[in-house]
Amino acid sequence: MKVPPVTETLVLLGVIAFVSGLIDAAVGGGGLIQIPGLFNVLPQSTAPATVFGTNKFSSICGTAIASRQYVRRVRLPWSLVLPAAVCAFAFAFVGATAVSLIPKEVLKPIILALLIAMAGYTFMKKDFGHLHKPKEITARERWMAAALGAAIGFYDGLFGPGTGSFLAFLFIRCFAFDFLHASASAKVVNLATNLASLAFFIPSGHILWWAALPMAACNMAGGMVGARLAIRGGVKLIRVLFLILSMVLIGKFGADLFWH
Repeated sequence: MKVPPVTETLVLLGVIAFVSGLIDAAVGGGGLIQIPGLFNVLPQSTAPATVFGTNKFSSICGTAIASRQYVRRVRLPWSLVLPAAVCAFAFAFVGATAVSLIPKEVLKPIILALLIAMAGYTFMKKDFGHLHKPKEITARERWMAAALGAAIGFYDGLFGPGTGSFLAFLFIRCFAFDFLHASASAKVVNLATNLASLAFFIPSGHILWWAALPMAACNMAGGMVGARLAIRGGVKLIRVLFLILSMVLIGKFGADLFWH
């Protein structure tokens, strides 16, 4: 592939990062846009770990700004969100260390089945995620939040695609959140898993700073716009975007499985 001039490359990466940040802030799944974009635009000689490191640095900036937008406008149950975030951070490390032990080919059919079940459940239950009637927060709910954070953190460190969607779905299903509160809570937990990843990528030198820094600025701009759209559009908009993203994820995993 012919590598575009540096200026054109940065413009392309900036557009990709902005769109990724916007989608990710609203419903998650920005990596589905940004990672393929990086692989296509960056030189083919770029190591995959460097591509993922550059992606993580950019995306965490967008996630941080989106989290800030949500926290300022949406009241979150921190006694649930914080245990989930702490455990997600810790187990993202564990997942990263297990990457070489579990082949991704084994995971893909499992994730595809989960995505289909999640999308089908959301589509069939028309009121799913529409009402915000959170359960009373007891020790049981805190332990459940910690366990869910650990499981999703492990998955994000091990594999990653669809992390935000799984988090949002679980916050709705297990704690009776609506889509808005679930997306806001998912952003905070996802921020923790991204921090865990960067704790590996930065010391190991797997970040292209000349690309990561301008992409981070564009991702932040997209994250701000996406969060505001989600907050203004409310539950109905996020539900539609959630279902669309779920179908895209199903299509991607299905193509990966059956095409190869």
